[in-house]
Amino acid sequence: MLTTNNLLPMKDASVTLQIPDPLYQRLVNTAQAVGRSLEDIMVHALTVGSPPDWTDAPEEFQTDLARLDRLDNDTLWQIAQSHQSSANMERYNQLLEKNQEEELTQNEYFELEKLRYEADLFMLKKAQATVLLRWRGERFSINS
Repeated sequence: MLTTNNLLPMKDASVTLQIPDPLYQRLVNTAQAVGRSLEDIMVHALTVGSPPDWTDAPEEFQTDLARLDRLDNDTLWQIAQSHQSSANMERYNQLLEKNQEEELTQNEYFELEKLRYEADLFMLKKAQATVLLRWRGERFSINS
């Protein structure tokens, strides 16, 4: 193996490193999801930084976002390219408009909250899937 300037041979070095278990588990999950060795994933992580974090997301969404670490790239692509159902979006907008004009019934209020939660989770999962794919080295075009 050569260095980036191709002048000197690159030597591999061995390092024993204690890392937090949650980080280790995320790296193991990623290695399994993409079918690469843990060593390859760790070298990649050191090269480009850690996998995208989800701990800044609201706590109610973190479990769902954490699960994305275990998904293979094909499944992440499906999430990244998915769309909200137009029926749900239309109903959500109807309830928002009604909420501005008059008081919602209790059932409508709960429905609006459920649709809002689902829309927020959908967007967060879609964004996290996209950054995970990017971190794993997948390429995007403007149309994807």
